[in-house]
Amino acid sequence: MNTSEIKEIKGLLSSPKKIVIIPHKNPDGDAIGSTLALYHYLTGLGHDATVITPNDYPRFLKWIPGENTVLKYDADTELAVTKIREADIIFTLDFNHFSRTGNMESLLENTDTTYIMIDHHQQPDDYATYTYSDVGMSSTCQMIYHFIEKLDDLDKVTADIATCIYVGIMTDTGSFRFRSTTSTTHSVIADLIDRGANNTAIHENIYDNNSYSRLQLQGVALKNLKIIPEYKTAYITLSQKELDDHNFKKGDTEAFVNMGLSVEGIVFALIFIENKGENIIKISLRSKGDFSVNEFSRNHFEGGGHHNAAGGKSNLSLTETIEKFISILPSYKNALNP
Repeated sequence: MNTSEIKEIKGLLSSPKKIVIIPHKNPDGDAIGSTLALYHYLTGLGHDATVITPNDYPRFLKWIPGENTVLKYDADTELAVTKIREADIIFTLDFNHFSRTGNMESLLENTDTTYIMIDHHQQPDDYATYTYSDVGMSSTCQMIYHFIEKLDDLDKVTADIATCIYVGIMTDTGSFRFRSTTSTTHSVIADLIDRGANNTAIHENIYDNNSYSRLQLQGVALKNLKIIPEYKTAYITLSQKELDDHNFKKGDTEAFVNMGLSVEGIVFALIFIENKGENIIKISLRSKGDFSVNEFSRNHFEGGGHHNAAGGKSNLSLTETIEKFISILPSYKNALNP
């Protein structure tokens, strides 16, 4: 996003506007953190801003400042449609293709307004009037910080905004351990703490608020963990029955895939989760070093994401999906054993 575009956006935001802010379907910490941070910033400027998520999100994100204002498209469809159709500006955050919004895709494609995309995923689409894309950035939340900085408004970052941004950076960097965490990221985090983000409380709200049933499900996932040493690969499976038996709630399997990646010598980890409601197998992929799970997922499981963190899906059964995955691995032996 160049200087002239920033100047134009400052002009757009110089008078009150009706603004909608949209994250991707099944929003995570970065999606909710970035949308709510932007919401607080824009309302502070006097705009009529609304966050509209395609669907609900995990319980561990429902303490974030401003969360009670969020509209869920699948539950508040009529009001959400009205807000979108009346919007002067629509910000799309943490995704770069309308297909990532699920049932909102057609509505967004047919809404004629000013779109502003802020996102750090690869291969962005060209639907936006203004695009701020940086695949090297740790998170969309860090990009929101820099977006506000570009607008010369860091003095307007309140404790609520700092908290929202901190959440997304922390969760999308795996608590600051992924390779996308740079010295600049740490500088941003330091400034957020100075501006009121309570890092200890944020960490506790996200990671230390487990239900008993989620911990039991984590035990099942560990029991199902399989290692394929010749490919430095680990994978976990969870069937729909196993989810149902442990009172599964949205977000309960968050970060389970990292358990496989934590095993000594493993550079490629996956979790395959059966979803009978959508009739798919949801896949999360993680890696260390130079192995690209983004490329792997795009090539084989209709997905994508980042170099070391991606998602995908399969329309096969859980057993057939695992068989397909194992049959693919030999062609990646050299990449996994450099």
